[in-house]
Amino acid sequence: MKSLAFFALLTIGISAMAQESLPDLELYDIRGNKVNVTEFGQNGKITVFNFWATWCTPCKKELNNIADLYEDWVADYNVEIVAVSIDDAKTRANVVSYADGQGWEYTVLLDQNKDLQRLLNGQTVPFTVIVDQQGNVVDKHSGYVEGDEYILEDKLIELSGN
Repeated sequence: MKSLAFFALLTIGISAMAQESLPDLELYDIRGNKVNVTEFGQNGKITVFNFWATWCTPCKKELNNIADLYEDWVADYNVEIVAVSIDDAKTRANVVSYADGQGWEYTVLLDQNKDLQRLLNGQTVPFTVIVDQQGNVVDKHSGYVEGDEYILEDKLIELSGN
């Protein structure tokens, strides 16, 4: 019986150590403000990082489809969307004009060296990372197919307990 209890505690301890959290990394938002990524994991909200680029049609489609649902998601699930552009320094102006033109309510960060994307093991865009209210990375998804936003919403429902 003692060995069973020890094994259970060891398993729980290993699982806790394997929990991925947000990296301590500073990026700039589209207004030129420095933002530390770890702060998103400390605000008590579910945070969805959506990596995109101005040249990526599926990325823009996904973020625009989410924009239609975002106000309800904020109210219902206490979620925050962070759109992380991987455009390089040459196309940074395109990011600002596109995001402003869409009227997104999201925080838009610039990851022009793909540091955050690399640290979260993202290979391509669109790439979505869900972080729970305690700052733990709980889900990752690459690619976008029309309707994926509803699968994302199911995960938000589960995390929020609604």
